[in-house]
Amino acid sequence: MKLLRRRSKPAPIEPLSASDHNRAPVPLVAEDDPTRPSTIGLDYMSYEQLEEFGRELDEVRQRVLDDLGQTDADYIRRVIKIQRSFEVLGRITLFSFPLLLPVATAAWVGLLVTGIVLLGLAKIIENMEIGHNVMHGQYDWMNDPLVDGKRYEWDNVAPASEWKHGHNYIHHTYTNIHGMDRDIGYNMFRIDADQPWYPSHRFNLPLAFILMLVFEWGVMYHGVELDEYLAGRISKKDFQARKKRAYAKIRRQVLKDYVLFPMLSLPLAFVTAWWVPLAVLGANVVANIIRNIWTFLVIFCGHFPAEVETFQEEDAKNESRGQWYLRQILGSANISGTPLFHVLTGNLSHQIEHHLFPDIPARRYREVSVDVQRLVEKYGLRYNTGRLSRQLGSVARQLHTLSRKPDDPYKVGNSPESKALRRAKRAAAAARAEQADREHLTV
Repeated sequence: MKLLRRRSKPAPIEPLSASDHNRAPVPLVAEDDPTRPSTIGLDYMSYEQLEEFGRELDEVRQRVLDDLGQTDADYIRRVIKIQRSFEVLGRITLFSFPLLLPVATAAWVGLLVTGIVLLGLAKIIENMEIGHNVMHGQYDWMNDPLVDGKRYEWDNVAPASEWKHGHNYIHHTYTNIHGMDRDIGYNMFRIDADQPWYPSHRFNLPLAFILMLVFEWGVMYHGVELDEYLAGRISKKDFQARKKRAYAKIRRQVLKDYVLFPMLSLPLAFVTAWWVPLAVLGANVVANIIRNIWTFLVIFCGHFPAEVETFQEEDAKNESRGQWYLRQILGSANISGTPLFHVLTGNLSHQIEHHLFPDIPARRYREVSVDVQRLVEKYGLRYNTGRLSRQLGSVARQLHTLSRKPDDPYKVGNSPESKALRRAKRAAAAARAEQADREHLTV
């Protein structure tokens, strides 16, 4: 009997395996008035053009799905092997540097830095090109447990289940819709002029810097949805379940990065220096910070540069597929760069294409962008793209500008005028709902 068995080679991918794959978000529908058409995009084209626009992008998506196959499967498996190699080499390097302590300072410092960089790269690739994309269901058509979006759990303190609900469903369905997409400012920042201003927004930039360093913890806290619970929009049972899953994931990550690996280096302390376990602990902290900074930069530069548009819920209700597509283009921004740069961003540097087609493998976004830009030009739309430095500068200016208290009292969240406006909007919404109920009873 063999004690060790090699993992059997995956079966070849049959042609057209992904043709009927569909994990794409469904456009917003107004239950109270399903006949009233959405007004999204009417500044750019007519309803007939929007329908044609939607059909053309559906054709682009289907053409990619029909073409997915063995090459895509080989790619993601190869990326996973590379990521795992980086992590193993990084861990080995971090355990090896103490052996050079008696030799030369420059040598062991170089080895320590190399280990940190390798581990940081491994975490970036796992979170961006593997975890994010796999959990979107981009490779579910492969029927391979290794890349099953329903079961994948990433190297991050945020539980996959909460992230998939808040990101895959809420964010990608209701992209940039005020009151529905909680990613507009993450309940921390004023990143859009239509958001009400509060005194805490004076600290937009320093809060953004802090979040950048601890980004995975911010994602975890966002998924717990404490604000939704306090506002009465989720039940206590749901909130407690979210907390329980978050605590379990935190324990797992903390034990792995900050307890297990430092303890494994303890024997080296007896033959080299007492502080070696602390150095290994610090290396893990730094690797996580590297990953956090990179993830923050990519996400903020893809969502919050100037000229990225936001929308009102009333305008988006009953939107067509073409209007949903248009909202994704207007509400996203790309980052230009080299092929290696795109891989390290998880191809989220093609944020526009990702928002259009979140369920197709991200490695295809570069080729898809050619069709998207052709349609953008055809319909006279704006394709927001630029270097990382340009998009980051735009985000920083946006955060700084919107941190100032507006002159318009209706935009100040705690002003009497703003409160009166919100009460009027709630009353109007309640009246519409009541009218819809009466019409339903009459019918």
